[in-house]
Amino acid sequence: MKLKQATTGAVVALACATAAHAQSAGTFYVTTGWFHLSPQSSSDQLKVISQGGTPINQYQPNTGARIDQSDTLGLSLGYFVTDHLAAEFELGIPPKFEINGADGFSQFGKLGSARLWSPALLFKWNFRKPDDKFRPYVGLGVTRVWFTDAQITNTTFESGVLGGPTTASADRSWAPVFNLGFNYNFTKHWFAGLSVSYIPVSATADFTTSPSGPLGTTLRTQAKIRLDPIVTYAKIGYAF
Repeated sequence: MKLKQATTGAVVALACATAAHAQSAGTFYVTTGWFHLSPQSSSDQLKVISQGGTPINQYQPNTGARIDQSDTLGLSLGYFVTDHLAAEFELGIPPKFEINGADGFSQFGKLGSARLWSPALLFKWNFRKPDDKFRPYVGLGVTRVWFTDAQITNTTFESGVLGGPTTASADRSWAPVFNLGFNYNFTKHWFAGLSVSYIPVSATADFTTSPSGPLGTTLRTQAKIRLDPIVTYAKIGYAF
């Protein structure tokens, strides 16, 4: 009887110990899911930098742009440094954003598009105990933001406003990430979660318009756009 009781007690203790280490120090985890990016965008007026090499540096009144929402597949890899502190690297397939005209440019509708890259490193403080099913958290981190495949796709805007074929590029920048969310543990390995992040970031786009004829001159313009996206991440994860 004593041997049976001791064996039963050992099994229960082992089960509790296993469950207790579901999200504790030394645990690695991966997640995948869906990112929804909702830019709270606004922009400065279009600025004419130079024409034919001659500096101008003048803003064009009643001009602007805004960026639409986008969705993409996400992935993250994390590690619990302690029972409460986790470091997590997040990234996703670069989403494609449509850039639309605002103010006087709203009549043109969609002006162009670009793909956004914004991998982020986050440090998350998880509340409650490692073996609790529901664990809310708050996080703080940093992201590197840049664009690829930036292009003007509206030929009417390109020829009528900029004066000819135009190439576009954007600068790169660092930005903070403010994050909060929760995970719900179904088992010691599988969990699901939802997080919301805010990224205060802006980008400066440079446009170079080629001469439209033998007497044409190269036009350089610039626009600063504040993206400030709210990013929602619905995910499912596995802890090792």
